[in-house]
Amino acid sequence: MRPLEFSDLGLAPVLLHALRRGGIDKPFPIQAAVIPDILAGRDVLGRAATGSGKTLAFGIPMLVRLSGAPAVPKRPRGVILAPTRELAHQIESALDEPALSQGVRVASVVGGLPIKRQEERLARGVDLLIATPGRLTDLIGRKAIDLSDVRVITVDEADHMADLGFIPQLTAVLNRVPEEAQKLLFSATLDEAVDALVQRYLRAPVQHTVTTAVPDSTAADDSARATTGAAAAADSVSDSAADPAASNAVSTAARADSGATVTDSGAAQSESAADKGHAAESGPAITHYGLLVRRSDKHAVVTEIAARQGRTLLFVRTQYGVEKMARRLREAGVAAVALHGGKVQNQRTRTLAAFTEGTAPVLVATDIAARGIHVDDVSLVVHVDPPADHKDYVHRAGRTARAGATGTVVTIVTPDARQDWTELVARAGVSVTDVEVRPGDRRLTDITGARRPSGHPVPDPTAVAPHSDSAEPRKPRTPNDPWGRIAAKQAQQSRPRRRARGR
Repeated sequence: MRPLEFSDLGLAPVLLHALRRGGIDKPFPIQAAVIPDILAGRDVLGRAATGSGKTLAFGIPMLVRLSGAPAVPKRPRGVILAPTRELAHQIESALDEPALSQGVRVASVVGGLPIKRQEERLARGVDLLIATPGRLTDLIGRKAIDLSDVRVITVDEADHMADLGFIPQLTAVLNRVPEEAQKLLFSATLDEAVDALVQRYLRAPVQHTVTTAVPDSTAADDSARATTGAAAAADSVSDSAADPAASNAVSTAARADSGATVTDSGAAQSESAADKGHAAESGPAITHYGLLVRRSDKHAVVTEIAARQGRTLLFVRTQYGVEKMARRLREAGVAAVALHGGKVQNQRTRTLAAFTEGTAPVLVATDIAARGIHVDDVSLVVHVDPPADHKDYVHRAGRTARAGATGTVVTIVTPDARQDWTELVARAGVSVTDVEVRPGDRRLTDITGARRPSGHPVPDPTAVAPHSDSAEPRKPRTPNDPWGRIAAKQAQQSRPRRRARGR
């Protein structure tokens, strides 16, 4: 039996070509599970591991539903809400090529960038708008946008938005969307914080919970996604209007083959993270370790880990701690950059670019990078400071082993934090190996690839060089140069005059 492909889901050939140009032809389980229901117009509540392909899971069918009828100025027909600027930009980037193939105009509006330019972009017309809740409510208040034409809206990372206190902004946005609009909620975890939104705004939603990690090629070939089930799922999309009950039954069977657990209930059943655990969130591709260190050895151990080969993500609790750690790593010879909410947008953009392009192989960050940030080949995640919440552990860990890759997650545990560490991993539902290590320890090298840093300080890879906009250094002015004569005259006039001595 061949694995399920996007072509089996009833997508248009031009969209399939756009996906293939990006090297995408086989859907991940969450994509195979939800795309038929979204295309059929049903409200969906989706839960899947980070890195499992949720963006395309809701993005592709939204593009299909919005194609063919351009939006009028200031009145988008589709909206995607994301908790952070970085996630909003990543969603826009992921949907850029497929949107072009569908003739759908996509734009993003986020905080930290000039709002006037965003107003001008909306005035030219946007079909699918990707936004952070705060900036979108600002634009609504300025009457720069009207949501009365929205046909479908997605809330991505819904529980994280609740954690960040975005519920008032979410409610303000959803209240302005037509009641009959299709509503989709996606997240790596869905707990009681999302209940109020689900009960108030979603109509008879289908809940999809994909409990398997993103499969590698072997697992995908061996999965039970039969050709007959795929064909039935494709048929269910085109026939949904004629026989929605039959469509739902067939597509549910096909989704079961893809590794998804489906709950077709009038009211979606949210689940407690503490009750269910999150072992599936991190997936079997991730190996977890607790590195038990003496407090006096903590910095040396972290520095040796950061000096390893490969892309490494270090999580630190506070903004001050992030800046201090990145600076000390650079002083030791490790090209590290810092990311946190206190940086302006252009600084955050340069930081992520340096990490993504490999100029800086080490990113030190607060939990701003725990959700939504997708960078390929992050092979190691280090909790320099263990998170306070088990959900934060899950989302931090999800930055590695994405899209079928493997990865390692280590947590630096000092003696005073061991009790909290034991309780944290129990609530997170992950299997962890605790190992006592010291600087230069062979076991530390075996687990993380740690090595001694060079000790030669390196510059900040995100620092802006002076005169970076000029290809050649500016030449000094000379007296024979007319501009040089002007400069010399100005310099002479600016000199302080000497008082004449009295006789």
